[in-house]
Amino acid sequence: MLKSLENNPKALHMKYAALLVLSFLLSSFLQAQEKFTISGYVRDAKSGETLIGVNIVLKGTTTGTTTNPYGFYSLTLPAGNYQIVYSFVGYQPVVKEIALTANRREDIELKEENIELKEVVVTAEAADAAVKSMEMSVNKLDIKTIQRIPAFLGEVDIIRSVQLLPGVSTVGEGATGFNVRGGSIDQNLVLIDEAPVYNSAHLFGFFSVFNPDAVKDVKLIKGGIPSPYGGRISSILDVRTKEGNNKEFAMQGGIGAIFSRLTLEAPLIKDKASFILAGRRSYIDILAKPFLNNDLRNSRFYFYDLTAKVNWKANERNNFFLSGYFGRDVFGSGFDFNWGNATTTFRWNHLYSERLFMNFTAFYSNYDYLLGFRDSGVQGSRFDWRSNIINYSIKPDLIYYLNAKNTLRFGMQSILYDFRPGKAIITSADRTSDISLDSKYALETGIYLDNEQKINDQLTLQYGIRYSMFNYMGRGEAFTFGEAPPNTRRLPIEIRTYGQFETIRRYENLEPRLAINFSLSPTSSLKASYNRMAQYIHLVSNTAASTPLDIWTPSTNNILPQLADQIALGYFRNFRENMFETSLEVYYKSMQNQLDYIDNADLLLNRFLEGDLIQGIGRAYGMELFIRKTKGKLTGWISYTLAKSERKVEGINNNTWFPNRFDRRHNGNISLAYDLNKTWQFSANFIFQTGTPVTFPTGRYEVQGLIIPHNVENSRNNVRIAPYHRLDLSATRYNPKKKPNQRWESYWVFSIYNVYNRRNPFAIYFRQNPDNPVNTEAIRFSVVGSFVPAISYNFKY
Repeated sequence: MLKSLENNPKALHMKYAALLVLSFLLSSFLQAQEKFTISGYVRDAKSGETLIGVNIVLKGTTTGTTTNPYGFYSLTLPAGNYQIVYSFVGYQPVVKEIALTANRREDIELKEENIELKEVVVTAEAADAAVKSMEMSVNKLDIKTIQRIPAFLGEVDIIRSVQLLPGVSTVGEGATGFNVRGGSIDQNLVLIDEAPVYNSAHLFGFFSVFNPDAVKDVKLIKGGIPSPYGGRISSILDVRTKEGNNKEFAMQGGIGAIFSRLTLEAPLIKDKASFILAGRRSYIDILAKPFLNNDLRNSRFYFYDLTAKVNWKANERNNFFLSGYFGRDVFGSGFDFNWGNATTTFRWNHLYSERLFMNFTAFYSNYDYLLGFRDSGVQGSRFDWRSNIINYSIKPDLIYYLNAKNTLRFGMQSILYDFRPGKAIITSADRTSDISLDSKYALETGIYLDNEQKINDQLTLQYGIRYSMFNYMGRGEAFTFGEAPPNTRRLPIEIRTYGQFETIRRYENLEPRLAINFSLSPTSSLKASYNRMAQYIHLVSNTAASTPLDIWTPSTNNILPQLADQIALGYFRNFRENMFETSLEVYYKSMQNQLDYIDNADLLLNRFLEGDLIQGIGRAYGMELFIRKTKGKLTGWISYTLAKSERKVEGINNNTWFPNRFDRRHNGNISLAYDLNKTWQFSANFIFQTGTPVTFPTGRYEVQGLIIPHNVENSRNNVRIAPYHRLDLSATRYNPKKKPNQRWESYWVFSIYNVYNRRNPFAIYFRQNPDNPVNTEAIRFSVVGSFVPAISYNFKY
């Protein structure tokens, strides 16, 4: 045959041509099947800050991705020519023409829009993110939104802003922390740059520990919690701080009625390294000193905090960050009382490839308080008590962008706990008594795998699993308690001593997670989620509101870890080109091993504390409505929560369900801001909440003229105090710029907190009438009993 072809040149040429065409077609087919990745970081063009949640979409399609919490994105596509749109609300979109024939790095900088008043936008994420994202039971607040909310004494506050969201409440003014969907405050994991904060409040709850000038992003996750998160059963509050301007020097701050703040940020190496340093200090003690008498002249009552961060872009594949928070409250007059948080976080972002991203985090966290008394009548006589909870942790977290339809996230975290419940020393003139409690140690480890999978244009799933293990270990003592009737003290029957790192008790749990997004239309979707969470540490507190003196304790051989299963279903709908965002969610959460206390429990410096603790079950269910307007002169939101939170503990309330101390049946919030012109902006909040439950006596005894209250039915939280409601107003005046390119900006904030002088009850207690001791009277205690006007001056350069 070959010989015949050689004798027929025309046939030979035709064969070569056919082979060439076949080779070209095969090459084209293989090329069409070959896929490449475009990846990079998206940053603010003015400051160099990475942007979280930027939409990256192929023009005219639904194919795309978003930047992760570190500003990185990766998108794998077949070879070809594309128009890729980078969009973020409040920024000018960027369209890139891409000829994708190989893996490609595209770092993008977005410029802020010059927005006219009629187009004011107060959210920093994709306009349709609420409908299209996998997240449900999630609320995000950027600093621009938080700054528009009227605040106590005119000071912008992160935690108070979070309390205006659906599903979030607090037991009252001046209370530390917040409650989410029927959970106690210790069931919220509060993070600053991934390090836990164990007391999130200054000044007994009036201000949060977060300096708003240093905060970049705030996200509250109430349900559908992804598997990378663990350790708490109610919510995650993830606060990310700014990285520092790597373009030019910048400064901002403010002078207020109670404290002042100053933030500095600048490049160390332009476009490669930068820092931010933010500090606050209250000065009410300095202002009050001239008005104090001799006995109180040495009183101390102030707080301060310092937030610092430095980052270095070593090369295209490696970024390094080092951040820290250091804050303290000092209070005392004839005694010493102070408390505070300290955290340090090291992060390393590394790109193994265009599709494999790693964030390695190591952190240190320390919360401590000190209480000391001196007897002025006896020289050298004093009492000192210090308590700490210290954490050390490492967490490698990897994201693998498998393809345009699947994003895998996997990793692990280990946390070493050092609980120091009380180092207490009593000193007198001739001797010293040490009544300290032993430290407790534990190691918590979590391993997780998560995948977000786009099944088709309508259906997207996110599913994952987390395996958690908790090892309660020595050095120290462990107790075995005997049996006792319900709601009575158990006494120790055996005490055993364990060596360093010797296991006392180990717990393991599997925590499945699932989220579903079903798109009904381009502007509406149905979402559902399920998560199981395990919590291995507990806050020991039986007061109406948490105090700085509350003690953290690990799960032990006597205290079981808390478990929660939550399901949620939601309908999400945007209107008028995403101007209005609406959502309606319902949820049900069941909780196991909820910590409670016997009557007359002894919680402070009690070696046998575990004998006074009891555990029961809990349940919480409700409906949350959220309507938000994000564009125009008038912006803000309306939220309403209808909820119920109950507990059932053997020996309490006759073994029947009773409402939690922080249960509020109705919780409504209105937060609005109106931009009148370029100079004036007005804001208002209105809050209405059902009163919290309290335990009242149902009878009384009279003994020799003394009235002794008695709860005949043995009921718990049998009465509700009066509803809480409050109106706040504020006006902001922006000082006009003298030159178009003037960098100095300043504004005044005038605010009135509790406008109509409402005396909201925090608690109610009973006493005998001084004039007629036979009669008892109820006394309403209000933390804020009048309206509070304030003025503050703020500047930015």
